[in-house]
Amino acid sequence: MVYYTFSDYLKQRYGEKVYKLPVALPVTCPNRDGTCGVRGCDFCGAIGAGYENLPASLSVTEQIKKNKAHIVPKYKARKFIPYLQNFTNTYLPIENLENYILECLSTGDVVAIYIATRPDCISEYYLSRLQAIQEKYHIDICLELGLQTVNYHTLAKINRGHSLAEFIDASIQIKQYGLQSCAHLILNLPGDDMLDVIEAARILSALRIEQVKLHALYIIKGTKMAEDYLAGKISLISLEEYKERVITFLTYLDPQIVVQRLIGRAPEENTLFTNWSTGWWKIRDDIIAHMEDHNLYQGKCFSYLNGSALKRFPHP
Repeated sequence: MVYYTFSDYLKQRYGEKVYKLPVALPVTCPNRDGTCGVRGCDFCGAIGAGYENLPASLSVTEQIKKNKAHIVPKYKARKFIPYLQNFTNTYLPIENLENYILECLSTGDVVAIYIATRPDCISEYYLSRLQAIQEKYHIDICLELGLQTVNYHTLAKINRGHSLAEFIDASIQIKQYGLQSCAHLILNLPGDDMLDVIEAARILSALRIEQVKLHALYIIKGTKMAEDYLAGKISLISLEEYKERVITFLTYLDPQIVVQRLIGRAPEENTLFTNWSTGWWKIRDDIIAHMEDHNLYQGKCFSYLNGSALKRFPHP
């Protein structure tokens, strides 16, 4: 493969097919409840990112059971990763989070817990408690951090509510506690260019992030970004340019970083714009085919760390 796929990583680490199960918790976000904002990020819809989630009113056990009933016959998976997906899942008392995690583990076939959150909702105390769970139950815990862009001017413009500094701090702390991290990036935010894409790959590589998840921007109905889009205040890059950005990002990315996905998906009925009205699988396949045809691969340009300017001098 031209990049380190999530499916390859899972088989290498756990020895067989593993499937992620989305789980919705009854949580909110500090950028919605007034802690750092009230309307949320400009691109974030009223239901967050959990379009495929079951209602948070169902218990964790019920959600996992219902998801397994659909997934097990279709994919034949025997090991699972509950993914606490929607909104900010560390934005609640740590005791509550621990109880939700233990409920996820009660089925006995869980190899990891993935937790979607924000960089400003990571602290040493929370990480120490998560580390204790990881060690006691012999599972992996991965914090999926919504970064979206390394351009701190864009972060401010889209009302993200945090800067690049919080992401760097959270990433360093997560690694210090022996947990994994996954960065979420939107590669076509208005105002970002190819230099931002390259710098994102370089920063994630320098921080030794374990995983990354790429998205294309959705214009979700009812959001501030939808208002700007309809008013003609923002424009989006072409599909061909998005593919070029993904390919360039991968070539600069440390080849040891797992790529969970190259593009996401959202229901068309919730959006004004989704993936250029093209299937996500088609976009992914086009990217892979182009890289194979042009001898491009993840890490081809990964030569900029560890004192790259000193390589001109011979040393043992």
